[in-house]
Parts: sequence; C-alpha cells; structure tokens
Amino acid sequence: MASAQDFEVKMFRLRCAAWIVSCGAIIASASVAVADDTIIKQFFSGTGADAVGIVEAGEDIELSGPQALTLDKDGNVFLLDQINGRILKFDPRQPGEQPAILKMPDDVQPTDIVVRADDILVWDGSVRTLKAAAQSTRGISTEPVTLEEVITRGIEDPFVTSAFAQMGSQLPGAASELLDESTRAVTITKKRPLSRQFVASRGKGSVVADVVPKTDSSVHIEVRSKDDNARVAELDLRVRNRLGAVEFLEVDNNGRLYVLAEDIPESTRQASTFVARFKPDGKLEGVYELPLANTPLTRRFVAISGDGDVFFLRTKADSVAVVGVGFRQLANAQMIDVRPLRQDGTLVGITKNFGAIAAIRPSNRQQVVETAFAFEGLQWNLTPANYGSDPDSACSGFSRIRRPWYLQGKVNQQVRGVPYCWGCHGSLASFRAQIDRGIKAGNVCTRDTPRGDVAGVDCSAFVSATWGLSVHYTTAAIPAIARPLENPWDLRPGDALNKAGSHVMLFLRFTPDRKAEVMEASTGGCNGRVCRNVYPLAALLARGYVPVRFRGLADDQMVVSAETYKDDAATSISKKSNSRRK
Repeated sequence: MASAQDFEVKMFRLRCAAWIVSCGAIIASASVAVADDTIIKQFFSGTGADAVGIVEAGEDIELSGPQALTLDKDGNVFLLDQINGRILKFDPRQPGEQPAILKMPDDVQPTDIVVRADDILVWDGSVRTLKAAAQSTRGISTEPVTLEEVITRGIEDPFVTSAFAQMGSQLPGAASELLDESTRAVTITKKRPLSRQFVASRGKGSVVADVVPKTDSSVHIEVRSKDDNARVAELDLRVRNRLGAVEFLEVDNNGRLYVLAEDIPESTRQASTFVARFKPDGKLEGVYELPLANTPLTRRFVAISGDGDVFFLRTKADSVAVVGVGFRQLANAQMIDVRPLRQDGTLVGITKNFGAIAAIRPSNRQQVVETAFAFEGLQWNLTPANYGSDPDSACSGFSRIRRPWYLQGKVNQQVRGVPYCWGCHGSLASFRAQIDRGIKAGNVCTRDTPRGDVAGVDCSAFVSATWGLSVHYTTAAIPAIARPLENPWDLRPGDALNKAGSHVMLFLRFTPDRKAEVMEASTGGCNGRVCRNVYPLAALLARGYVPVRFRGLADDQMVVSAETYKDDAATSISKKSNSRRK
C-alpha cells in the first residue's frame, strides 16, 4: 500500500495516462496493470482531531464507525464522524495537516452527507441543511466550528434526493407497494424500468441522466444538460452477469463521466461493485474496483473529486482510512468483467446445539411482513420512567446504558418504532407490557453483557420475532434454521440477509432500480430503532451478508392486508413470547 505522500504523484501519473489514451497515443487490446490503492489519510479510534468514533464489533453487532464521505467543489473531503457528533474536513492534497472539526447540532444524528456549494446536507430519514453558526467553513481551520440547521430541504428537490439515493439514502417506497405486482420481489425477472437521475456535476453543471435498460446485463445512459436539454454524452454499460444498481455519479472538470454499477451473478460470492469511467465522447475508458470485501457496512463509501480522483471509505477494527482507488484502463472493452477474489463462504461462529424450530405460531410471508411493519410502525408514549436518567455516554461502568438517538429529547412525546436494545428480545406484546410498567426503553451499548431491565429488540431478536419464534436465534445461530440462497435474485419478502456473528436484516423487496429494501433493528442505520432502509445489494453481498430463507416459512405467495400499514396495526400482535437468548 502506497503512502499518503505518494498520492499526488500517483494521481498525476494516472491523469497523464488517461490523457494519452484519450488522444489515441496508446492502442492495445489488453488491459493496463491496476494502479495501487493509496491511503490518503488514516484515523484511529478516539475523540481527538485526528481520530474518529469507532464502536467495537461483538456478538450480533457489526463494527461501527464513520458512515459516509463526500467532497466539496474545492476538493476537500468531508468525513461524517457521527459517533462523535461531528464532521471532519481536510484537504487530501495536504494529508499531514490537522482536519477541521465541524460540530453537528445535538438533535441531528445523520447517516449520510453530501456537500453542495456552501451547504452541508445530511440525511437522517429526511434532508437537513447545516451551515457554520459563527464563521465560514471555507478553507481549513483548526478551531472547532459549530454547525446549525438553517433550513430543511424539501423532498421535492430532485438534485438533493438523487444525490442521497445514489447510495440508498432515500425514503422507502409506500408500504402498500408490496402489494404491487410490478415491484414485488418475486417479479424481478421483469424488465427494469427507466431511471431518471439528477446530478449537480462539477464539469457540466446540472445534468439529467436517463438510465435506459436494454437487457438484464446492459443499460444505455443518456446525459443531458438540465438548462437547455443539450446532449452531454451517451454511454453504454454492460456486465457479464446481471446489473444491480446503476447510479450516474459525476462529470469531472475534464468532461469525463463516472457511473457506479453492480454486477450480481447467480452466485452470492461473486458480486462486485465498481466505478466505470467514460471519456467525454462516451467511450469506456476503464474502471475503479471498489474494495468492499472485509469492510463493515457504510453508506456513502465512494466519492469523486472534480479532478477525477476516486476516494473510498475503508473501516477496520482500529482505524478508518480514506483511500484513493487505483484505476484500471480498458482498451476496446465491450463488457466490464470485474471478478473479485473468491471469498471463503464458511459461516463462522454457528451455534450447533439448536434442535427443532420453536415457533409460537405457523409462519408465512404475510405474517412475517405484517409483524415487521408492526414493530416499525408502533406508536407509543415515552414516559419519564421509560426515558430514564441521563445515560452513560461512554458505555462503561455498572450503570452502562446509552439511550437510542431517536429518543433523545422526546420525553412525554409520541415516538415511532421499537427501540434497539442490545440483548433484548420478545414479542411486540411483551415490549408494550414492559413500557406500560415503566421499564427503560432501549440501550445501544453493545460491549458487555446484555441488561435485563431495559426493553426493546436487537437485530436478530427482531428477525426471530417476525419469523414467529419462541426462541431468540442469534445471527450465529440463524444458519441452523435457515438455508442459504445461492442466487441472491431469489430473495423474497420475509427472507433475510444474515452476516453470522454480526448483523441480520429482514428482506422486503427489490426496489425498481434493483436495490434491496430491508427492515432492521440497528444502532447506526436506524438511529437506534427498527426501521426500513435501502442498500445497494452488491455492497451487502461483498461485505459478507448471506441471503437466507427460514426453513419454517411457508414458501407461498404473499398477499398483505392493507391493515398492515396503519399506525395502530401493532395492536393486533398479542401473543406473548417466552424468548430466551442462546
């Protein structure tokens, strides 16, 4: 791995090589050697200026750290350090300098970030706009800057919503869409619809990109200027297998165009994610292969500068690195064939002492999805007893409890969704009974033994409840009761994406643009509750998530009652679970 000091030299050489190729000085049918990825800047765990917040991995909890990175028009990197409640800003061309610290408002707990002009836009289920309260964020300053929310942008702004949707930060579709034959997961063989995307590019201003499907493995992308509808470029992208998400990302200052794409074959071990770079005339120039394997789940893991440098957010157990991704030139390529190294598919930490499946009721897809939406849509009043005293922010000591972020400041208010609680389990009825008795709600401290005096569910307890189980099966135990699906496109509502020993999500459907819509109980992606999220599918598969089907689930067609989507639907779940953690 190259050092940070080599970054500018390497990027300069890459730009020169790309210029030579575009001028026709090099003609070859073979691909050029891949440039090394380069660590631009590395942050270790902590709270200092050169550190980021990292929560250690544990049983049923994935390593958590910064979720997103983005760049401004001047090429500065903005790193969302949400665990420390701040954003770090630095110049990748001066990696040795101390980053600026931008402190977020206490009531903002985002999972994604985009910078447009002088606006810092963050996503926490809606778009919120932040600016410096007392001084400008232009340039790099070592003095902390306090941010304040100035306006909340409307969802109707297509350029903002498209920017966040590139990596799945978007409002899930209407729950009733699960009833729609054109979007139900079992109909994925139908032709994907046209996708219109809006991008505020650096090189061509505001552009509109129409992603037109041709086959399951190819699309045609038409890029036009928003102002005068003039054609900017026409691109053709084809992969060896089946295209997952296709997102138009950027036009750089040299007119080159960048597209994020996924190649997802009928094998979960070979999914790949890459950025394809096209010349201004629309010809494919090469690819950046994104090193997603062996990294925890993050939201905005790739960003592109105006000069065309591609940055990747890589998290490890003890550090987070911003990586400059190496470029692989392709000459006269008609198809992109990125084949990642085959990952070891062995499931680790599987508990083998589970016998027959213990279900409290017969389970079918309709009941699974109805129960999931009941957990997500439950409305309840957060009393002072449920809220508790100020929690231990460091998750240490005998009184180790940390309140889920979505409950902050909501005492005596109605809140939505069952809170995340490390090690907690049980049915929806048992959660409501505990809340009525004044039990504390939720705990996102995940480092030590679970507590018995807090109410909520963790990720695997939530999935166990939706599957109708009277026993809490952890993510390590789920492989004992669920069979893996070799073909990820076989996922149907009520199946799951499981990473043994780490995290599990309940699968709901494929969105029209081939992302995975899921329901999960999560500390980070849901701000400490049960919620719906959308993720690029290959990004999940490459990180070790395995599509699985509960063996006790009736594999029937799903017809979900419209009553499922009412706020009071949770009251229909009344059977108490005698769950116990294995």
